[in-house]
Order: sequence, then C-alpha cells, then structure tokens
Amino acid sequence: MKIHRNDQVVVTTGKDRGKKGRVMRILPDAKSVLVEKINYRTVYMRRSQANPKGGISKMEHPLRVANVKLVCPRCNKPARVGYSILADRTKQRICKKCHEIL
Repeated sequence: MKIHRNDQVVVTTGKDRGKKGRVMRILPDAKSVLVEKINYRTVYMRRSQANPKGGISKMEHPLRVANVKLVCPRCNKPARVGYSILADRTKQRICKKCHEIL
C-alpha cells in the first residue's frame, strides 16, 4: 500500500470530499484506512459495567484507500505516489507532480 500511517491525506469522494486528515490506522486486508476526524458514524453504546448509562457516540469509520490521496508536503496538493530507487538501493516514495521524496 502506498499510504502509510501518519501521512496527511485528502478525501476525494463522498460526503467528506475535500477534507484533510492524518491516517491513524491502515487496514490492508480490507484495503481501507482510518483517517482522523473524517467519516464519522453514529454508534449506539449498550449499557455495561464499564458504561452504565449507555448512550450515543460518534466514531471514525474506515475509508477505502482508493477514495483518499496523499498530500505532498512540498507542493501541498493531492498527488499520486510513485517509487524511486536511490543510489544505495533503497526504495523511496515520491510525489508524481514535483518528484519530492515523501
């Protein structure tokens, strides 16, 4: 997957289109990412010993990785991600717009 944890991403489709957030978690089996403060859903909490009153709360839900784009730190725009092999044979992610190492 070309998106990693703590990357800044922008949502490209859906109700949160255009919003930016930080990736908190990657779910590779589901091809999804959990983005901070994006894609909130209402969750109804049951009563339990830990939560005796129960209630309604909001939680972030995963987004498909195809619906987010990485924000390049140099040009500050959503960009496609490519790879480049450096002289010491290490593979680095690069921005396809400005060719900056991410």
